[in-house]
Amino acid sequence: MKDICVQKKDGPRILVIRGQKVILDQDLARIYEVTTSALNQAVRRNAKRFPDRFLLIVTRQELRLLISQNVISKIGRGGATKPPMAFTEHGALMVASVLNSARAISMSIYVIEAFIKQREELATSEAILKRLAEIDRSLMVHDEALQDLYDKLLPLLQVEPEPKQRAIGFGV
Repeated sequence: MKDICVQKKDGPRILVIRGQKVILDQDLARIYEVTTSALNQAVRRNAKRFPDRFLLIVTRQELRLLISQNVISKIGRGGATKPPMAFTEHGALMVASVLNSARAISMSIYVIEAFIKQREELATSEAILKRLAEIDRSLMVHDEALQDLYDKLLPLLQVEPEPKQRAIGFGV
């Protein structure tokens, strides 16, 4: 099960879990300058605002992968005792409305911009890959034409050995 992908550059750490781009509760709490437990408590108190498409509860298997990728610390070593919550872009925005602080409102814009930036980078990468595929196809056509030309010129380039002339004189 390798469907957890960590993508961290200069913004918040955005992960791909179950095919959705998410941000973990600990990272969101750091951005909103609240404790993780306060954030999770606010989410639990407003559970109706967080449908499955806004919030994922990380499974044990996913948790093992997150620990192995050093995204979160090991349980029992200062790490969380419960599996983390993972918020989609809309879930992260909903957290800002539940926290209802000035910091949460201003940072929600930051979180949304991080998701937008990641989408743009992904689109750029896809455009580059598409262009490389086009170049590869055109090179294959040119390679075939060059090979055909080489095959036609090869017989002309081969020098036929001159017939051996008889030696003049008497042989002993």
